[in-house]
Amino acid sequence: MTTDVDVAIVGGGAAGIGAARRLAQSNYSTVLFEAGPRLGGRAWTHEVSGLHLDLGCAWFHSAERNSWIRIAEAAGIPIDRRPAQWGNQYRDLGFPKAERVKAGEAFAAWMHRLESSPSASDCAADALAPECEWNDYIRTIVGFISGGDPGQLSIADYLAYDQSSSENNWRVPSGYGSLVANSFPSRVPFHLAIPVESIALEASGVTLATPAGTVRARAAILTVSTAVLAGDVLKLPAELTPWMEAASCLPLGRNEKLFFEIVGDAPFADESQLLGNPRQRTASYYIRPLGSRVIECFFGGEGARFLEESGHAAGFDFALGQLSALFGAGIRGSLRPLIGSRWSEAKHIGGGYSYALPGHATARTALARPFDERLFFAGEATSAGDFSTAHGAHDSGVRAAEEAIAAILRAP
Repeated sequence: MTTDVDVAIVGGGAAGIGAARRLAQSNYSTVLFEAGPRLGGRAWTHEVSGLHLDLGCAWFHSAERNSWIRIAEAAGIPIDRRPAQWGNQYRDLGFPKAERVKAGEAFAAWMHRLESSPSASDCAADALAPECEWNDYIRTIVGFISGGDPGQLSIADYLAYDQSSSENNWRVPSGYGSLVANSFPSRVPFHLAIPVESIALEASGVTLATPAGTVRARAAILTVSTAVLAGDVLKLPAELTPWMEAASCLPLGRNEKLFFEIVGDAPFADESQLLGNPRQRTASYYIRPLGSRVIECFFGGEGARFLEESGHAAGFDFALGQLSALFGAGIRGSLRPLIGSRWSEAKHIGGGYSYALPGHATARTALARPFDERLFFAGEATSAGDFSTAHGAHDSGVRAAEEAIAAILRAP
């Protein structure tokens, strides 16, 4: 295969699909290459046992301005606007209200210190109060939000997301991943399971090498994860070293999910949520989301590292132990391990979503810069405030597509 196109898109996640949708409205020929066997990237609705389970993103964060809401509404896809139950503890099991208040106050005090007196090191862990009994709780919540530990987290970056996001978090019953993948424009050809292995600069554009042959393009949009940009699965020209260095300052956090199927009778209420143990490594358990017969176990930070290192079987045992401690041993017969994610093990993804290392919040702006009017960068990590979200990824893809269109228009 040797193909000449105006724009080649590398990566078929939310950012690549956003770029493809924008380019489909232009007169420029476009092709997309995705290394995996499906579209969607870290947006993946897996259908199993008649259930639509989002192994990646599941919530329309900042829903009132989320681009995917408009896309879903235009397609006539129903949206569930009920508020998330995060922060609640079903029947106060294992985490009484008085303790939740104290934990919340400790978290709020930590946030206030981040905002009012950030350390010169820009390290979020420096704002943890010595000997505070809720420091592990704070680390757990930060792990859910960013996938990283406060000791590796830029204060400026963490606050940028907090200030940008809203409290509106909605869902789509048919699956966020399905919405993302199915929104790919029919006018744009794409190739699955064909990774771009290297990119070379040519006099009038770029050449992309794939196992199926080469592609010559006037411009290319790279939407792959920071783990791929900073790694060795995609060979980039030496001129892109500053972009690779920026990507290395934006590592992917650890965020994974396990799902139990609920079988038989069990004391589980629709749309309820719990922390397993707020004082140690724990998962967050969302019970019967949207009324489905599952429990979603969400691991972040060190919890997800445990899952990565120990495997799914150990993760299900850990989660079952925490749930049994809350509901009683009798629930063990009502829960069947169903499926789980492995984002950190995915060769062409490499983790959950990006966070900035201390002192490197500006790496997002550096990574988003175009190179020489022919290479453009998109993906959640390039968003100034909506990083770690599917709508941030989508919007960055649209932005990169518009940059590529403008560059082609300026070219001789």
